[in-house]
Amino acid sequence: MKDECCSLNVACILKISLFRFSIYNKQMSHQHNHTGRNLAITVILNGLITIGQFAGGIISGSLALISDALHNLSDVISVILAYLAHRIGLKPQTEQSTFGYKRAEILAAFINALTLIAISVYLLVEAGKRFINPKEVDYVWMLGLGILGFLANGLSVFILHDNKEENLNIRAAYLHLIGDALTSLAVILGAVFIWLFKVYWIDPLVTVLISIYIFAHTFKILKESVGILMQFAPPQIDQQQVIAVLKGIQEISSVHHVHLWQLADHKIYFEAHLVLTENLPVSDSDTITKKAKELLQSRFGISHTTFQYEYFSGEDCKC
Repeated sequence: MKDECCSLNVACILKISLFRFSIYNKQMSHQHNHTGRNLAITVILNGLITIGQFAGGIISGSLALISDALHNLSDVISVILAYLAHRIGLKPQTEQSTFGYKRAEILAAFINALTLIAISVYLLVEAGKRFINPKEVDYVWMLGLGILGFLANGLSVFILHDNKEENLNIRAAYLHLIGDALTSLAVILGAVFIWLFKVYWIDPLVTVLISIYIFAHTFKILKESVGILMQFAPPQIDQQQVIAVLKGIQEISSVHHVHLWQLADHKIYFEAHLVLTENLPVSDSDTITKKAKELLQSRFGISHTTFQYEYFSGEDCKC
């Protein structure tokens, strides 16, 4: 009778576990599909506004409008890259790619950042030429397409708002879209000044402001993506504090051979050699491992840890 009860309990537990796992998978699948759909919508919106702004910039002679169009074009490319990287990042790990494909999203963020910095430098050069030889600008086209760009980019920002904290890749695309909305606003203000005061030098001035804004915000993403690709320690974690926390465990005397890095935005890895205070059996080291993992997860958000245990008796020391 007891055996039957135990079998029933085990069966119930397995069913509950499988049910929860299926719900979790459905939630994750829904979240990934939702993110992919939102990225696709922003590509379409920004693609349409880019074509319109390029045409309007050429017709009106507005460098600010062309610079906004270039910024939008870079965002179309960045969102496409973000979408492709997002899809690649969902692929499971294999024997060849033992860490999986999550770094595809970091690589996309790095490429996007380099592209935007190159565009901002180009726009600064072109603005300098316009300051030397100012040109008359058709403010009607500039104002109309500036408003259209602001509305389209504002809608794109709203669509991606709920996904912005998923990873660096989505956050980069989101920041680009905010930058587009602000640059479109700058284009609108520039058009109003040209309309009211006929000050055509405001057009290259708006371009300079757009370029500086793009460069300042993009450099942060470039720095963060390079740090992850180079396997630097996360800037928010002090390695010495991590070591101090581990040495605070009674059974650990010292820590060395430390490696701390990020696989992706929210995946922090840590490995180290832990020297024990006494020669403990393997079963006791499992308890220490569990305690160390829980401490590093709760204190620093470190999600993956690998420990190698050592013990020095002092018998072989020839000091």
